Formats: sequence, C-alpha cells, structure tokens
Amino acid sequence: AAAVASARVLPARLYTAASGRTAPSCLPIRALPVLLFAAAVVCTSAFSVSSRVTSVHPLAGTRPFHLLQRTRMPSKPQIPQLRLRGGNLLLKSRPTISALRADTSKTALSMSAVSAPEAPVEKFRKDYQKPDYTIDDISLTFKIEDGATQVLGTLQVKRAAGAEEKASLRLDAEDLKLNKISIDGKALSESDYAYEKDILELKAPLPAEFTLETDVTIVPEKNTQLSGLYQSSGMYCTQCEAEGFRRITPMLDRPDAMGKYKVRIEADKSKCPILLSNGNLVKSGDMDGGKHFAEWEDPFNKPSYLFAVVAGDLGSIKDAFTTKSGRKVQLEIFSEHANVGQLDCAMESLKESMKWDEDVFGLEYDLDVYNIVAVGDFNMGAMENKGLNVFNTAYILATPDTATDGDFERVKGVIAHEYFHNWTGNRVTCRDWFQLTLKEGLTVFRDQQFSMDMTSEAVKRVEDVRALRAAQFPQDSGPMAHPIRPESYIAMDNFYTPTVYRKGAEVIRMYHTLLGEQGFRKGMDLYFERHDGSAVTCDDFRAAMSDANGVNLDQFERWYTQAGTPKLNVKKEYDAGSKTLKITLEQSCKGTPGQDKKEPFHIPVRLGVLSAKSGKPLCAESLLELKEDKKTFEFADIAEEPVLSVLRGYSAPVKLEFDRSEEELAFLMGHDDDSFNRWEAGQTLFTRAILANVAAFQAGNKMGLSDALVEAVRLTLAGKDIEKSLQAMTLTLPSLKALAEELDVVDVDALVASDKFLRQSLAGSLKEELRKVYDANVLPKEPFRNDAEAVGMRRIKNTCLQYLAALKDEEAAELCLKQAKSAGCMTDLVAATNCLASFSTAARDEGIEHFYQQAKGNDLVLCKWFTLQALADTDDALKRVDKLLSHPDFNVKNPNKCRSVIRAFAENLEYFHAKDGSGYKWLADRIQEIDKFNPQVSSRMMGCFSSFRRFDEGRQALMKAQLERMLSTEGLSKDAFEIASKSIKG
Repeated sequence: AAAVASARVLPARLYTAASGRTAPSCLPIRALPVLLFAAAVVCTSAFSVSSRVTSVHPLAGTRPFHLLQRTRMPSKPQIPQLRLRGGNLLLKSRPTISALRADTSKTALSMSAVSAPEAPVEKFRKDYQKPDYTIDDISLTFKIEDGATQVLGTLQVKRAAGAEEKASLRLDAEDLKLNKISIDGKALSESDYAYEKDILELKAPLPAEFTLETDVTIVPEKNTQLSGLYQSSGMYCTQCEAEGFRRITPMLDRPDAMGKYKVRIEADKSKCPILLSNGNLVKSGDMDGGKHFAEWEDPFNKPSYLFAVVAGDLGSIKDAFTTKSGRKVQLEIFSEHANVGQLDCAMESLKESMKWDEDVFGLEYDLDVYNIVAVGDFNMGAMENKGLNVFNTAYILATPDTATDGDFERVKGVIAHEYFHNWTGNRVTCRDWFQLTLKEGLTVFRDQQFSMDMTSEAVKRVEDVRALRAAQFPQDSGPMAHPIRPESYIAMDNFYTPTVYRKGAEVIRMYHTLLGEQGFRKGMDLYFERHDGSAVTCDDFRAAMSDANGVNLDQFERWYTQAGTPKLNVKKEYDAGSKTLKITLEQSCKGTPGQDKKEPFHIPVRLGVLSAKSGKPLCAESLLELKEDKKTFEFADIAEEPVLSVLRGYSAPVKLEFDRSEEELAFLMGHDDDSFNRWEAGQTLFTRAILANVAAFQAGNKMGLSDALVEAVRLTLAGKDIEKSLQAMTLTLPSLKALAEELDVVDVDALVASDKFLRQSLAGSLKEELRKVYDANVLPKEPFRNDAEAVGMRRIKNTCLQYLAALKDEEAAELCLKQAKSAGCMTDLVAATNCLASFSTAARDEGIEHFYQQAKGNDLVLCKWFTLQALADTDDALKRVDKLLSHPDFNVKNPNKCRSVIRAFAENLEYFHAKDGSGYKWLADRIQEIDKFNPQVSSRMMGCFSSFRRFDEGRQALMKAQLERMLSTEGLSKDAFEIASKSIKG
C-alpha cells in the first residue's frame, strides 16, 4: 500500500494500515449473571500486569521478546473475556478493553470485558511454516443492516500436502460474534472447536477435504479502528491489509493463503445503491423490502489482505481503456457526490499508468473492470485491492482550487503505485509479511520511474532522495532501525515504514543500475514467468535477477539482511606525470539494534570525471562496484587533474564522505551535467554553512556567511540553463531533519538558530535578485496551467517568497498577503499563507482568516489550513495548536485531520522540542487518547519519541519520561507498545 510510509513522508501525509481494539462501552444489565461468574474466576486468580519496561532481551537474531514484569494485584477487578455457547463458557483473554455485548436471541453469546494485559508476542521470520490447510474457494455473503452486518462464509478446505492428520485448523477471527459453524452441513458442537485469543480452532480429526460454513455478525458502524469493514460518511468500506480480514469473518488471514473469491452483497437500495467488490460483476438485481444485491467474482487467486467490499451512495466518473491485446476495460472512479468534480486528474493518471506498464514492462491489465473508491476516513494512502482500489481522498481528489502542484503529482504517483501493484503485489504477492518490501519496494520504484517519465527525471529524483534522507535515514540511525526485510515484529502494521518502502525502492534501483535497463527487464520477465499466481520471497526476486543475467548477486542479499545507512568515503589521487587517476572507495556502517557488526555491502557507484576548466567529461561515465571494505580503482590517460562527480543519480543509499573545497562544490553546482549531483553540490554547501554556524552558536561566537556561498546562490538565481523546478530545489535549504542526521548530538537551539540565520542572511544579501526572479515568474490567474513550465515558475517564485519572508519585514508581509488574496490556485495560496503564519503582525491573522474562508466545507483544504498553523514559527505555537483541537472543523477520529494538527506539530522542531518538555507532554497526552480507538495512528505518532537519545541530556530525560508514562498506561495497544518499548531499549 502506498504510504507516505509509503510513501509519501510529509508532515501531514503519513499513511499506513490499521489494526487495534475498539473502545469500551456500557455493560448491559442482562449480562450481570455471567459477569458475577467471571468475578469469581478473577478472585481465585493472580494477574501479572505489565506496568513498565524494566528490561528487554535482544531482538532480531536472538531469542523472543519478553518483558520483565512486576506482579501485582490490579487496583480494579479485571475480567477475562468470556464466550458462552450452548451453556458452556470459553475464556478469551484480551490485551485491551473491548465493547461488552450480549444478545440472548442468539445461541451464541459474545462478551468482552476488561482483562489483564498480556505481554505482546513477537513473531520471527525464521519461524515461518506453511499452513496445514489450504482454502482454495471462498464464497461470502454480506447482509448489511444498520447496526449489524451478517457475514456468511462457505470455504472449500483441503489438508495441505505433508500436513499431519492430527493437525487442527486454526483460523484468525478477531472481535466477531460467532453465530454458527458447520462442516459439510453438520453444525459443530462446543467440543469440536474453541474460540480464544483471536483464533477459531477447529479440532482434529478433520476430513482431508471439507466445506466449512460460518455465520458471524459484525458492527461496522462502531469500528473506529478503520480495519476490517467499517463505515465512513455513511459508506461501508473495507481495509484488510495487513490483518484486517479477520475482523470480517474467520479465515487464514496470511498472505500465502490464496484462493478465489465469490462475493454477494445485500443492502438497502436507497442507502447503498452502489455495491462493489473484487473482480468482475456477474449478477445484480432487486430484492424484497427495498433491498438489492450484487454478485462479484474474482477469477484470480489472491490472499485475504486484497479483499474489498464497498457499499454506499456514491457518484462516479467513467471511462475505458483498450489494452495492447485489444480488450476493452471499463474504468470507474467513485466518491461522495459532492467530490465527483475532483476526479478527472485521477482518471487521466490511471490511463497513463496502464499504458506505461504495457510499454515499459509489457504488463497488461487482466480484468474487465477497474474500480477506485475515494474514502474520507482512511488510515493509509491507498490500497491495491484486486480490481477495487480504495483511496484516501487526499490522494485522489484534485482541482487547481483545492490541490497544490505537489498534490497533483502525488495523486498521479499513488494512482500509478496502486495500479502497478496489480502485477507486483497481486499477481505475485509476498509469502509472509517479513517480505513486504518485495511488493512495496519494487512498486515504489516502478511508480518513481513512471513519475520521472511523466514529469521530470531530475526533479523527481531529487524529491525522492530528499524524502529518503528526511524520513528513512533517521530511522536507520535510531532504535527502530531494521533491514528492508525485518527479522521480527510484534505488530506488523508498524513495519509499513520508510525503510521498507523508500529504502526498499533504492535497493530495487541498485538492481536496475547494476544490470542496466534491459537486464532489469529480463529479470522482471523471468520473475513473472516463474511466480505468477504465487506468494514468494525477496530471495526469489533476487534469484530471478541473477539467473536472467548470469550474475552472482549473493552479496547483494546484505541489503535485505542488514540495517543501517553505510558511509562511503572517497579519496582522490592524481599523478600529472603519468596522467593517472586513483580513486579509493571505503565503506563502513555503524551498528544497529541486534546487529553490532556489519559485513560489506555491494555498492554501485556511478562516477563522472570532469574537466576542472570546462566541466566536460574527461572519460566516459564509470560504474564502480564496491564489494570490499576498501578498494582502489585506477584510470589512465586523464589529461588534467579532474573534478569528480561521485554517486551520480544517487546510485546507492549511502552517506558520502568526500573532502572537497567550497570552490569545487560551487563548480559542480554550476557545471555538473548530472542534475542530481548539481543539486547535491548546493546541498553540501548549505549543510557546511549551517553546521559551521551551529558550532559557532555553541561556542558563543558570531555566525557568518561566506562570500562564496552567496555568489553560488546568486549564480543559481540567474541561471538560464536549468529547469525552474530544479532551480527552486537547488535554492532550497536542507531540511532540519536531514541536518540533524549530521550531528552526533542534536542541539535544537543551535540548529534552528543557524538555519534562521542563513535564510535571513541570504535573503538580505540577495533581496533585489530574489524579488526580480519572483516578479519574473508571476503567472496570470487565467487560464490555469499545470504543465512543467508553469509548475516550475510557481516553484521558483514561491521559493523566492520564502526567502523574502524570512526577513519578517513589513514589505515581505504585504507581498505575502497580496499573493494570498490574489492567488489563482491552491499552490500560491498555500505558499503565501504558510509564510504569513510565522509573522506576528496583523497580516498573519488576515491571511489565516482569508485561507479559512476558502477552505470551509472542504476537508482536504481544511487539513492544509490546520497544518500550516501547526508548523508555524511563533512563540505561542503550542498554545495555538492546542486551540485548534477544539476547532469545530477538527475531528480527532479522522486520520487526515488528526495528522494535520497533531502529527504536523511534532514536525515543528523548535516548538515540539521546547526545553520545558511541554511539547512532549502534549503529544503524549494526544497519543494516549488516540490509542484507545485507533492504535495505528497512535503508534505512528509514538515514533516521534524514538530518536530521543540523539538529543541533549535534558531533552532526552523529558522524552524518556513521556515514553515511560505511556508504557505504563493500562490497555496500551500492542502497536504503541512495540514502538515505545523498542525506543526505550535502544
């Protein structure tokens, strides 16, 4: 699934799959007799309650995760969950509080109550075992009613080859009310099965082949976790990745359990006129009582995480695409009726994606229909369900007055990502969740290549590397560091990470670099030839690349098994007499949790050797392969001492250590014919200047700005031979997150002061040039243009505006307010108001109010309005952000709104990391609140504390105290527990 994890790692754009527990509800009085019985059980038992982590064992590669717990009696009675079937009680312990329900009209009585927390169980890749049974055909009927949806399942089950006859069938089943279960038409008795700890176990002996029928009831309207079947704005929809299907009906809910699905949906026709599921529509019609039905059939095997159902009152746009083989595919994108006018960009992107995948990889779509549904309440960015994608509205709705240029690009990228999953994820899926990068890293790479072809290769590459450094590098250097193929997890949803997605994509890119475009295509063709319709591993993909090209990629596996960001040290030696150039490459990588020692990686290094006089190549570009700790490469007949362009196109996800002068970097910034390294040279100059001023600030010395840097920026502003989007990015300072990675101890005060000083100093020195470039790139309001030239003009104009706004003078405030009020598109409105939000003048309030009037009634635009305030540089930042929580347009249970304020504030480095710890306490309070109803959102926010050891001692202590406070919270979800406990363990 695309996330910002996916994938898109911006402050208010972090999306992942959902999992967790429901909130408590009132206890029905008719449940009292059972409750009294449970109390008697409690009184005779001792409970071990996890209060806080005191010690943990090592993780990956060693023994299972355990907690050393204090044993104490609970302050309040705690009751294990009970299930009463046919007069028999089954205990079902649960780690958190769930809704307590009883329905005496059924033979099955389903109850949940407060129970003692259990230590979360860690799963290991090395423990993988195939399931004892396969379920090849699945027929499901959904009877949707207000307040209760009945799900009937008919499963064709077979004992797997090699499985023992005494093997029981263990189905995943979470928070289901089990009404009936039968095998081959015979209802099972209480002794034939057990339903505990989210497992429905059918006891052996069982037939070698049989038909299993289940009847369960679920309540989508009360599902606040947004996992399984839930309701959003009156629409019913599903999210099953990674482990949400078990919240719909009992199933082998794992990616290697694949089968063919037939689905019937029944619902009130007036409330739910649209009924959708995977595959092709085979039948539909009316029923008695104002209801109707639709039957869908997917002819392809798929795992349960790709299952989808949508039912609601939706509008849509329609189109069609003819595949290269001549088959016509019906395309339809659904949304709430009011949003239908914002779907055109998504439709065009879908058709472009289908054509691109045919042209580049020879992959054709395989169903008669392709449907997409936009959902307002969604934990992720989007989901690639076979033939029925479900999207967060943030990644599908786009018009010039509601979406920025960046939003348009993200819509195109995410549409492509989910479409490309049809082959890299659906037709060939992952054997287990440890292999997640097999589908996600590969598909992110594919969507990046698509976006490069649709927009600008240079600009897209810079954007991707900036995101990698801002989100993934900090993860690689912190307590949550893990390889792209993790060795263990407690909550799988915690591993939809920048490492799995973004670093995973960089690993795929290295295959492409090493093998070349044709060699990579040969590997992909063999991969599909071998594994179409299968659930496979990362090793299978590597073997296909190796075998198709006749190369040994054994050492390359270390990118899958080792965490951490390698450092690449470069030394140059030139002999003018012999005209010989020697380049020595040396790699190293710091230890990470569970991996103190690292073996050498296989690192591809693209190298350009340029004339220091003209900037032209002195020899052809080289691809150096570093497999050893250290290796020297020699080049003959180099006519002059060259300037080196190293890691062209950012050919490997490493940190470069290369001693170069300011003059050499300025030369590369102006002359390198590799666009990425041209940008990289400027970033290196900026980084050096900021870090030098950090040291000056710490020493109590005056901060400074070199003439060489001012001149380099001046030349870039005046540049005519560089595309405007790349020009804007070259002038943009490195993010504070990326800069923090360069410090052994993150000094927030020094870093923020140095960053502000450099912005203000450059703006003051180049004010005239900045205003000139700004004025030269103002576009007329009509007609709106979204071509590359217009996008570039807006980017360079708004980059200049940001510099001018750093001066915080009246002239800058007037310019920002003028642009905000006259903006002809959302890009210019956001850019101007974002600048105004950090002013302390009346123009700030006027600009914020003007934006709000434009945003009212549109949730996505309101999210932008919230975010720009949460990120503002104002002394009363926390007070203002806290006030936003009570704004009538804010809803903490909507993930987009939640992230737009709470998660965004955690990105506000200066004020989140306030010395008094107020920002930490505020966020911890929010996490505790959110964890009660949406653990996936809370665990993502918990990650803001993970790097606490990188900060000064005072801030370390304050952050650790909040982690410990959250760990001691009764009923903490396993998702949040995993992040907090591993953060403290380090």
